Formats: sequence, C-alpha cells, structure tokens
Amino acid sequence: MPAVLVSCGASPEEYNLVTVAWTGTVCTNPPMCYISLRPERHSYDIIRRTGAFVINLTTEALARATDWCGVRSGRDFDKFRETGLTPLPAAEVEAPLVAESPVNIECRVRQLLPLGSHDMFLAEVVRVQVDPAYIDPATGRFDLDRAGLIAYSHGEYFTLGERLGHFGWSVRKRTRPTAGGRQAGVSDAKGGNSGGRGR
Repeated sequence: MPAVLVSCGASPEEYNLVTVAWTGTVCTNPPMCYISLRPERHSYDIIRRTGAFVINLTTEALARATDWCGVRSGRDFDKFRETGLTPLPAAEVEAPLVAESPVNIECRVRQLLPLGSHDMFLAEVVRVQVDPAYIDPATGRFDLDRAGLIAYSHGEYFTLGERLGHFGWSVRKRTRPTAGGRQAGVSDAKGGNSGGRGR
C-alpha cells in the first residue's frame, strides 16, 4: 500500500498531518480517490468539517517524518513544526501542501462513508501538483524512479524496488531468432515460447 502524508486544516493554526495507508484511486473520470480514517483521529474532524485534504506522496527522505506523523497526535503536537516540513498554500483547497513531497494531490470530499473501524472520505481530485525537479526535461514525464517513493506493508516501510514491467508488457509482441536467422514474432498472450528463463 502507499504510505502518504495527508494534510488538512483551513488555517495555519489548525494545519495537521496524518499518515494514511488506506488510500487509492477509485475513478478516472472524474478523477476520484479516497482515504479511510478512524473517527477518533484528530484529522478526522478537521477533514469532515472543512471538506478537503491533500494527499502528499512520500519518499525515502520523508520516511521518518511519515512514521512520526502516524504515531503522534495533532492534538498534542504541531506536526509541521516538529517534523520540519513546510506547509504551502494549495491552489484549489484550503488544506496545505507539503513542500517536500514530490506530488501533492488536492482533494475535495464528496461523500463520507461509515464502514466500521474506519470511515471512508470519497473525494474528487481537483488539482495535482508535481515538483519540477522530478520532471524529465527531455520527455516532460514524471520520473518515479528518481523520486524514491515508499510503500507500507504489514507494519513496515519499503522502497518500491525493481521495475517488473510496464502496463501491457505481458501481451506485447516481440521477436526471437529462428533456425534460419530470421526474426519470428512472439506474443506472450498466445503462450508463445518466451525464450527461457531470465529474459
């Protein structure tokens, strides 16, 4: 699961950060996502009242702050000050961005769904901001590898690790040598010979 820092609050006096792993995309058009929080979390009431939050993706450099914000309460600490993170004004919502995050996803709550131990804030994505330092000037694409994003699994944090393939790689056609030296098309989707292990 992703490990993200969710920022919330309508004014600097109430700005808060909460670490969330229950998050993800739920719709492309309109772009929508969700976070799930326990009702007793300090950020829960802030987000319910303001109707907005920002999902800030986290990196290896932010791992310690990410963990700290998940075990300390905003009722007792100013998390931006304690972690040294920088709040920045968002473009579309009142909640602040985390300047040190490579990607900030501004969200406006559309529905609150009580589920049990957690309630889901279903939200529309109203703006995405990306740190220009991670944009490849040659292609204009976001370079995920250089960002060093982290993930969370069973109580532990991990780097994303080695890339295994891209969307659609399992069915793309490729060529392999034949006995006569010509190239023959091979489609993984049709169960063709992949050329053995390690390819």
